[in-house]
Amino acid sequence: MTPDGTGGTDGIGGSSDSSGNLDRFYDRLTSLAYGGDYNPEQWGPDVHAEDIELMRAAGVNLVTLGIFGWATTEPTPGAYDFTWLDAHLDRLAAAGVAVCLATMTASPPPWLARLHPETLPVLADGTRLHPGSRQHWCPSSPVFRSHAVRLTERLATRYADHPALALWHIGNEYGCHISRHCHCEVSTAAFRDWLRERYGTVDALNDAWSTTFWSQRYGTWEEIHTPRAAPSFRNPAQQADFLRFSSDELLACYLAEKAVLARVTPHTPVTTNFVPVAKTLDLFRWAPHLDVVSYDSYPDPHDPDAAQRTAFSYDVMRGLKAGQPWMLLEQAPSAVNWRAHNGRKPPGRMRLDSWQAVAHGADAVLFFQWRQSRGGAEKFQSAMVPHAGPETRTFREVTELGAELAAHADLLRSRPERADAALLLDWPNWWALETDAHPSEVDYLEGALAHHKALYDASVACDVVPVDGDLAAYRLLLVPHLYSLSLDTAARLTDYVRGGGTLVVSYFSGITDEHDRVHLGGYPGPLREVLGLTVEEFDPRPDGAWAEEIRLEGAEQVLAYDEGGPAVTRHEYGRGTAWYLGLRPDPKTMRELLDRVRAEAGVSPVVAGLPEGVQVRTRVTAAGERVRLRLDHRDGSVTVERGQASRQ
Repeated sequence: MTPDGTGGTDGIGGSSDSSGNLDRFYDRLTSLAYGGDYNPEQWGPDVHAEDIELMRAAGVNLVTLGIFGWATTEPTPGAYDFTWLDAHLDRLAAAGVAVCLATMTASPPPWLARLHPETLPVLADGTRLHPGSRQHWCPSSPVFRSHAVRLTERLATRYADHPALALWHIGNEYGCHISRHCHCEVSTAAFRDWLRERYGTVDALNDAWSTTFWSQRYGTWEEIHTPRAAPSFRNPAQQADFLRFSSDELLACYLAEKAVLARVTPHTPVTTNFVPVAKTLDLFRWAPHLDVVSYDSYPDPHDPDAAQRTAFSYDVMRGLKAGQPWMLLEQAPSAVNWRAHNGRKPPGRMRLDSWQAVAHGADAVLFFQWRQSRGGAEKFQSAMVPHAGPETRTFREVTELGAELAAHADLLRSRPERADAALLLDWPNWWALETDAHPSEVDYLEGALAHHKALYDASVACDVVPVDGDLAAYRLLLVPHLYSLSLDTAARLTDYVRGGGTLVVSYFSGITDEHDRVHLGGYPGPLREVLGLTVEEFDPRPDGAWAEEIRLEGAEQVLAYDEGGPAVTRHEYGRGTAWYLGLRPDPKTMRELLDRVRAEAGVSPVVAGLPEGVQVRTRVTAAGERVRLRLDHRDGSVTVERGQASRQ
């Protein structure tokens, strides 16, 4: 569907130049953005007055407003009440607090489902979901989109010139709950339209989907459905295409609202907040349509690997727009409420988590939410102002952090120093890799994290790039599990090594083309030459460990399996070197291996000789000053060092 609900996906793959809009946003700030998600509709006038005083005390200069305000703003169809929002925007503007104003379309009011039950999403087994939670809408529904666009138009027209408005927040956490889209008849028709645009003819689709297998050949578009519940394995190409379609349909919802904002408020930048890195959305496809990337980060205080996982996510966010600063739009001051065991953040942890975001490129540190809710599903989610009020450890830490961030105003619009190493991440590959009926299960995210960890533990900065990114800018490129590989991408990787780059490819790569059809002639298909080997058979072990039967064709053996045979190889090719990992080494071995690889590639830590648990990242200010941020995850301390910070 297009943004107006008429079909097609025109324009989704394009880019938008919004640097001027972003300049206007930054001009509103005197230091890093600091604040939280503000939901004043949950409270009365006495609390509203206190909120402004507490925001001043905490150093808040930006809040997101109205994310779940649709039912309050449009209590009955077409009858709008903006008086509540007027008062809050005026109050915030008078206090010098800028507003990231939401389009309110994340959670429709119950009347929309009552009047238009066809807007509700349907699961693969036919179950229709209902109101009472949030995101209870079908992304392909033209009825939902028309109501969402109408509300966005009213908001944009009313507040286009309001002094508080600094940024638009479209939707909220797209794909968080309806991550596999919808299987209703409207979605099915939209999926067919998407497939027509992708393949042109049914015959071309049959070829791409290998439908001669299991007698799945389609004669007309009307025979094709979304991958609903079925007796056995679904067609893997169909599954992968449905995930592409699902990401595109949610993007079309976003673009429908963005088109209104671009017309009515052309000088106000737009964003939406991405959830913790998941396979739901192709973020590289979304990123050109955001003026600034925004992210929600909720590391588990009980997870000993949380810092590295968070760093990886932040590196992804920074990579979505080639190093442009991004916004931490949500985090928890302490505990969340949705895990089985919701551990609190001990003293100092919130500060450390916040500075970690800044170290990895964030220009904003915001929380969900400003004031802890008294009722509802998230009443036990921590907030900047807890249930116990401002005389608490949490609010004291919030206030101290606000003052600390404001004291480093020159970090605003500074950029992280460019890394010499990068990790390649590709969502279409992720979707194809984790379909059914493979030699063994391969977890793409865990594979990416394992490669990233070996650099993170050595305090080596790492960018995250798409398959069509600027590979030549990096000395070292890590490529975990690139199962789905086009010939064009294979040629780019080969040219990268030929030109002098160091490439590390992990197992189950180069197996299929972009339509999940196997590259014939031996694995890893079009990477055989650059890697200097052939994988004759996969040999996964009963414990889930991966192994392969590798035949060397120019590569040298570096590590062997316990029973013999090459497991890790190295191949000099052109002016560069290509490494292949036929197994997942344990963390210690992976670290030792990548230490050797990066040493050969000339990739150094930001600071050499750091103890385990200490990370350093460098940002470069507009004046050219290098600012080192030292994060000590052993004791939670943070140090900001200024001056010359060249690589050691």
